[in-house]
Amino acid sequence: MADEVGRDPEAVSKFVESFAAQLVEAGMQRMPARVFAALLSSDEGVMSSAELGEQLRISPAAVSGAVRYLTMTHMVSREREPGSRRERYRVHGDQWYEALTNREALIKRWEGALREGVSSLGADTPAGRRMAETLAFFEFVEGEVAAMMERWRAHRRQLFGGEG
Repeated sequence: MADEVGRDPEAVSKFVESFAAQLVEAGMQRMPARVFAALLSSDEGVMSSAELGEQLRISPAAVSGAVRYLTMTHMVSREREPGSRRERYRVHGDQWYEALTNREALIKRWEGALREGVSSLGADTPAGRRMAETLAFFEFVEGEVAAMMERWRAHRRQLFGGEG
C-alpha cells in the first residue's frame, strides 16, 4: 500500500533501517542513527516525537535520548510547532556540513591539548614526538577539510543552485 506520495511504507522502513545500520557500523549509536535516517527520509525533513515514535516503534524516552545526541552533534535541530508547546525535529540539507564544522571545532581543541602535550613531554622525547606527529596530522586534516568544504559549496551550487 502506497503512502500519499506513492511510496511503499515498507520499502521506506527497510531503507531507514538499512541506512541506520550503516551509520551504526560507522560508530553512531543505534537509536540516533534510526531517528536521523527517519528524518532524512521524510519529505519535509521535520517530524514530531510522536511521529518518530510511531514510525520507528520506539518510546518517547528513546526519541528524546536520540534527539539529544543528534542536536549535540548538530545533525538535527529542535523547533517549536507554531502555537504549540510540542517540539519538532528538523534535519537540514546541510547537516553533513554542520556535522563536519562541529568536528572542526573539536579538532581545534585537540590541537591545543596536543601542543600542550608536546611542550609538557618535551619535543625530543618519544612521547613528545608522537604528540607532535598527531598534532601535525590534525593540522593537516583541518586544512584539508576547509579546502574540501569550499569545493563542496561550489559543487553544490553547480548541482542545486542557490548560495550553497
